[in-house]
Order: sequence, then C-alpha cells, then structure tokens
Amino acid sequence: MRRSRTSLRTGLLMLALAGASPVGAAQEEERLPPYLMMRSLEYVQDLVAQGDHSAAEMQRFVLSRLDKRLREADGQTFDDPRNVDAALIYAMSGGNPATLDYLVARDVDGRFDNRVTDVLRKYLGGKGVLMTGTIADLLPIYKNSRIAPYLALVAGNVTIAKDPAKALQFYDWARLTAPGTIVEEAALRRSLSIALETGKTEPAMVYANRYARRFLYSPYASQFVDLFVQLVVDHDGTLDQGAVLETAGVMDPARQREVFLRIARRAAIGGKVELARKAADLANQVSGLPGDGSPQALLYGGVARLPTQDVKSALQAMSDLKPEQLPEADRPLLDAARAVAAEIVRLPTAPENKLPAVAPPPQAETNEQQSPLGAAAANLAPPAPSGQPSGQPAGQKQVAADDPLGSFVTDGRAKLQAIDKLLNGEGVN
Repeated sequence: MRRSRTSLRTGLLMLALAGASPVGAAQEEERLPPYLMMRSLEYVQDLVAQGDHSAAEMQRFVLSRLDKRLREADGQTFDDPRNVDAALIYAMSGGNPATLDYLVARDVDGRFDNRVTDVLRKYLGGKGVLMTGTIADLLPIYKNSRIAPYLALVAGNVTIAKDPAKALQFYDWARLTAPGTIVEEAALRRSLSIALETGKTEPAMVYANRYARRFLYSPYASQFVDLFVQLVVDHDGTLDQGAVLETAGVMDPARQREVFLRIARRAAIGGKVELARKAADLANQVSGLPGDGSPQALLYGGVARLPTQDVKSALQAMSDLKPEQLPEADRPLLDAARAVAAEIVRLPTAPENKLPAVAPPPQAETNEQQSPLGAAAANLAPPAPSGQPSGQPAGQKQVAADDPLGSFVTDGRAKLQAIDKLLNGEGVN
C-alpha cells in the first residue's frame, strides 16, 4: 500500500511539472522557480532510495526539466540564494555537469561562491582529490545550509583514498544532517565499505544494521548485500552472531534466503565448513523447506561436508541434484564437488606385482636317471674355492632356486652392471 500511494503522488507530481492539472483543466501555470523543482527532485530521489522503483523514470524526467529551467533562467532568478543552492545540489545529484559550467560562466554578479563551484567542477571532472583540503575548509562555513549534506558526501568521496577515517567523519556528517534521504543511503553504504576494508568489524555491523532497516529496497541494495556477505564470511568467529542474525532478521524472507545462500556459498568455497552448514540450514528454515530442501543449500552444504567424515552422505545428496535446478554459475561448482567427493570415497587399488615370474625348479634326478656324460662332466669340474658354492660367480651370494625375490635382485644387478659398462664405454657396439 505504501508503494502504491507514493507511486500515485509521483504521478501527480509528473503531471504538475509537465504543465497539466491533475483534474485535466487546461490552465497555464506559472513557471516554477528552480528551488521548488529541486525539492521535487529530492522527493523523488528519496522515494527511489526507499524502494519505490517506479519513481526512477520520474527522476530522469525531473532532472531534464530542471536542467532546462536552469539554463533558461535569467540573472535575476539567482538573486534568490535558494535558486543558487538548487543549481549546486542539482550538480551534485546526478545533473549535467555542463550546466554548472554554463551558469558559472554567465555569473557576472558573483552570485555563486567560486570556492564551491571550483571544488564541484573539479570533482565532477574527476579531479576532486586535488580539492580535499579546500572542501574540508568549506564544510564549517556551509554547515547550516541546504548544500551541507551534499558537500559532506562529496568530501567523503574525495577523501576516502587518502584518509578513510576522515572520510567516515564526513559520511557521518552527511547522513546525520539528511536522515532518510538518498544522501544518507549513499553515506551508509560507503561507510560500511570503509569499515570493512579497514577491519573495523563492530562499526561495520552497526552500519549494516542501519542500512538494512532503512534502505533494503534501494536500487543500490545489491552492493550492500555483497558487503554484508563479505563481512560475515571474512570475519567469522570475531563477529557477534546475535548482531548478524538481528540484521538478517529485519529483511523479508526472500532477501534473508538470498543472503544466507550467498553466505553458505562463499563459506563453502572458502573452506569454512561450520559457517557454510549453518547458513545453508538457515536458508532452508527461511524457505520453509525441511532439511536440505533447497537445491542451492544442498549443494553448498555438500561442499562444506567434503573435508569431513560425512563425505559419503554429501556425495549421495549431491548425486540427486540436477544441473538445471541450479543457477548457471553454480553448475561448475556441482561438477567439481562431485568429482572431489568421488575421489575421496574411492577405494585404493592394490599395487601390481612387479616381481618376474620364476619357473619352478626341475625335479632332482636320481643316479639311475643321470646320463654317463652328465656324471663324467660333474666329476671333471674343478672344485669350488673354500666358502663358495660351485658354479657361483665370485663376490655374489648364493641365491636359492626357489627364492623369486633373490632371482629378481640377481637379475637387477646384472642389468645394472651392463648399464655401467655402457656408460664407461665398455659395452658391445
């Protein structure tokens, strides 16, 4: 109901700015001053930040109308400081930077503060880092003006690279002076990013909780979810789990499930088994599915159990998954997880027997079976030296005929000797 009402108000505002009466009466309206049009733009942008995506088209419409109005304004229009502020806020709210250049070039009476316009023109031209000190000096001067929250946001953007702590102060100033607006949305999101990068986990969780409560349906909320998932996974074990669940608890079930699944995926790939299992279980609880009901939760939970003793059940669960049940990006993960699990549970095979086959020794012949020549040859053989059997080369131990390992060693020695001769140039050519 809230969104339908805001969409109705947005439609009426569009009609008014277009010069048509909501009741269709053809009355010529006075031209709106720039500061009133700027208020309309701020209103529409705040609706967008709070989740009324139907206002996005209206935002583009108001920006174009305000740009036209500023360019057509005469010099007396900017005698009103509110219109000067409107032109500056327009430039800091996604307006055409060339319009600010156009207005400054025509400002012969000095209605625009050159210090502010110089900072903004360099910032919009990608050279804002050069004006870090100047914009910090301007903030106290304009702290009670309409442009103060926008200047603070710009100051944080140009300071973040050199001094993140100072940038956090500027962002705090911006969000505290413009609560509930698109300025606060941007300041909170960027503050969370700085706190995460600098390892300040407690402030990061505070920023995350405030963002989830106020701007969960912003068009930029996907960036917040990325940062929140990174915060939970990278700092698992140091974060207050109650604070994590509290932040997730303010989300609607669909967003909760998405967040828990993304935490489970990142944790599973990162080897954080317990976190992946818990997140997968929470995703199933939010979905109302028993056990491992969600295909994605089933996959992430299975990946998490691969290094544990529960790998067989993980493989069984993943074997029932079909690739078409998963997003395209998760299908390679399923294939890899199945392959790893299969290798883990595969039984090792026995090594092949490398020993050479040995023929059984011949049966010993009796004296009656021996031929006279065989007996005579045996009698004519010279006696073996003391301690060495007959027929065995010197320097080698006797190998039993029924010892296959001994035969293998003897054969190996002979091959090594032949190789040595080849290396020494003594082999047969």
